[in-house]
Amino acid sequence: MYPKARIEALTDGLFAVAMTILVLDVRRPEDFHPADQVALARALLALWPKFFPYLLSFYVLGSTWLANVKLRSHGEFVDRRCAAWWIFYLFLATCLPFSTSVVGRFFHFGPAIWLYTFNMAALATVGYRLTVLLPDLDDDKHTLDRKVSLLFLLGTSLLCAALSPIAQGRALWVYLLNFGTAPLSRWLDKRRGASDRA
Repeated sequence: MYPKARIEALTDGLFAVAMTILVLDVRRPEDFHPADQVALARALLALWPKFFPYLLSFYVLGSTWLANVKLRSHGEFVDRRCAAWWIFYLFLATCLPFSTSVVGRFFHFGPAIWLYTFNMAALATVGYRLTVLLPDLDDDKHTLDRKVSLLFLLGTSLLCAALSPIAQGRALWVYLLNFGTAPLSRWLDKRRGASDRA
């Protein structure tokens, strides 16, 4: 048995590092010296292909971390199987800066998109598995929110992978649908509350 508090502390640290490292790839080359403000403005706009995956990845890591914090698990320890899945989950979270960097540089190539979508889909799948394995987890709106957001992330990852052969430069836009998970979770929670009262 492993103390859950220690694994949660490791999770907090690794998520903080992964979210910080994400931004390191959003930069101009060191030898870039703009001649005027128009050249600087153009150069900043040219960073958009790198900034967009950064924004998506930061949102996914941030919302995933927040959802983990809101889960109410009353168990103080996790078994070996849960701990192994948790370590694998953290591995996938720390791989996200690399896949974000690759897709930020080569967003118009299928393999870069597939690497990124595989990382996102694996993070969602293993995160869902962890939610199921956590001991004494409350079945409340926070757990529902977590499950819905992870299933939504998995769905948008699969949709992005399916669209990438025909719309490589635009397939990543599918991930913007993940910003709709909070309203969807609230709607599902209201429906569940209404069916419980009936």
